[in-house]
Amino acid sequence: MKDFKGKKVLVTGGGSGIGEAMAYQYAMKGADVILTGRNTASLETVRNKCMKYGVKAYCHAVDMEKQETIDALVNWIYTEGHEIDFLLLNAGISQRSLTLETDMSVDRRLMEVNYFGGIYLVKSLKDMFLKRGVHIAVVSSVSGVFGFPVRSAYCASKHAIHGFYETIALEYPQIKTTILIPGRIHTDVSKNALDGNGKPTGIMDPGQANGYDVNKCAKIAIKAIARGKHEKVIGGFDTIMVPFYRYITWLFRLIARNVSAR
Repeated sequence: MKDFKGKKVLVTGGGSGIGEAMAYQYAMKGADVILTGRNTASLETVRNKCMKYGVKAYCHAVDMEKQETIDALVNWIYTEGHEIDFLLLNAGISQRSLTLETDMSVDRRLMEVNYFGGIYLVKSLKDMFLKRGVHIAVVSSVSGVFGFPVRSAYCASKHAIHGFYETIALEYPQIKTTILIPGRIHTDVSKNALDGNGKPTGIMDPGQANGYDVNKCAKIAIKAIARGKHEKVIGGFDTIMVPFYRYITWLFRLIARNVSAR
């Protein structure tokens, strides 16, 4: 298992949800934490809690849609002499709208936030990563394994994640990757999900409300990263859809067409 003590982790989307819970897990294991996100007040709250574990913690405002904010983060990292050992790519946004009723701007926005922002950050830090090595953990979803109703753009962005991070780990031996595949986790992701016009729905899905505990999710995820797992499916009964899709495709399609998309 990897030792996190004295290491440094960069967490995108660290102000809430899985990113926040994972930040605490890294801090508990002795890693210094750099938190990024759009809500600076939330980041400060998480930062203060992380510091209670006796580690150093930092905040930096970053919007994954805006490359200039990523550039500012990278410049700050190099200027301050921070050396990143672990990267957790968690920042993301979901969707709740039928495919053909979703404006193209929504498709593009989800790809920018969920996919392009992360790979831009990785490529911006490539000199450090190639020289020192890095372990990248990226939060995908069961929707990154298969398609699912009212989530077409979200599914597409998560599928892209799998292709990129599987490939980069094959190309560069100094870069390790762990693809985290959560099912329905109890976070605000559905409330922040975009409708077909790009507005947050503000609705908590029943499935999300009854989802897997986010802190349990984070504990399982940190163990998977420590053990160097290539991928880890995390969640409750809903994650049974993953093996169904991979090994009994006809049964998956039967279930997916009839299960509640909420």
